[in-house]
Amino acid sequence: MNVTILREFPASELEGQWRDYLTRLECPSHYDAPEFLAEPLWVDRPPFAIIAIENKRVVGVLTGLRVGNQLMCGLPSRPQISVDPREDSAAVLETLAQGLMQEQGAAELISVYSWRGLELGAFARHGFQGVELPGNVVLDLTLGAEALFKQFTKDRRRNIRYAEKNGVEVTEAVSASDIRDAYEVYLTWRERKKETVKGKTLSFELYEKTMTMRENRRFFIARLQGKIIATNVFRFFPGGLFESSANTSLDEYIHLKPNDLLQWKGIEWACNHGLRRHSLGGSHQFLLRFGGTVVPILRYRRDCTWLHHHDLREKVESAGRRIVGKLPPSVEQGIRTLAGKKKAKAPGA
Repeated sequence: MNVTILREFPASELEGQWRDYLTRLECPSHYDAPEFLAEPLWVDRPPFAIIAIENKRVVGVLTGLRVGNQLMCGLPSRPQISVDPREDSAAVLETLAQGLMQEQGAAELISVYSWRGLELGAFARHGFQGVELPGNVVLDLTLGAEALFKQFTKDRRRNIRYAEKNGVEVTEAVSASDIRDAYEVYLTWRERKKETVKGKTLSFELYEKTMTMRENRRFFIARLQGKIIATNVFRFFPGGLFESSANTSLDEYIHLKPNDLLQWKGIEWACNHGLRRHSLGGSHQFLLRFGGTVVPILRYRRDCTWLHHHDLREKVESAGRRIVGKLPPSVEQGIRTLAGKKKAKAPGA
């Protein structure tokens, strides 16, 4: 079994082998596909893909980004590794792990995320420390939109009907004016969330380019009397995984429940277009009310620093959170205020 490391879109022969591989996965995601290497969002974060190949057949894929002195192969809400179910997963994972070691370079911290059903024992043998994270709410879209709606909690169904009754309308963003108006909502949301949202604010040019990539995205907007009040981006791979990617909304309209309706309209669209699973990107209370199953995500991390200071800092922070969490709410909030931190709120909370 050989390993190939890509840092740009593959040549036609390998692209064909890669796409054939995706047809053998039960639920391929956008991040398993060659398009990952052509994402416009990776400004200053060079992408790479580790490809395991046997007899000219792609049998495993791991994608990631080089972010400063780190290699990030996914996020706590987004695994980016897959293995051909017909192959020896242990051998494929060992090949991917060795490829990642080759790609390491000067990186001092490497993180790999996987769904609970794919444990990365080969990575553990290379010094990666594994931990189970809360994971994501996942819906089985093959049940159909009507059956899924019945699984929503009573208040979620009520919120969706309330939004529609009060004139909130959800459509796909298709025109240039849709994108411009949605960008203004994005800027307002970024300003409100600047203490908790990471990353740089997107330029309009990059925002426009990303939101018009319809081959692997759908961009839904919620309007009230013609004014855009909330947006939601969904990523997908045809016939595979549908993922809730990014939500923005205006505070003054939250009471009309546009985010509930946006998520529901995305689910309807995904069911109507043959997607198999929907990952809602987290497991907080807003998302739990959509039913489904919480699927844990595993993180395997290798700290290459002297004295493993990343691991040490995480342990100290985790211990601090446990202590603070046991304090009375008023004391906890006082400590958070002094530290300049706030509890994150879910959409529509």
